Amino acid sequence: MEQTLPVRILVSEASRLFGVSPKTIRQAIRQDDIRYIISRGRYQLNFESVLKWSQESTRRRNLLASVGVGQYVE
Repeated sequence: MEQTLPVRILVSEASRLFGVSPKTIRQAIRQDDIRYIISRGRYQLNFESVLKWSQESTRRRNLLASVGVGQYVE
């Protein structure tokens, strides 16, 4: 059985992809809303965790659609 590795992204990448500020991402990290590891002193966020977090709030969901990567997808 093949194991798949989780996709990991940086705080700045998550910020751009989801249309929120890096401060908002770091706040979610502090509140344990997003799973992460620390590698070489930088947060490596679990993409699936960030995606789930972004869908929990209507405001974040709308930001994803209007400012984040969602603006490029129909």
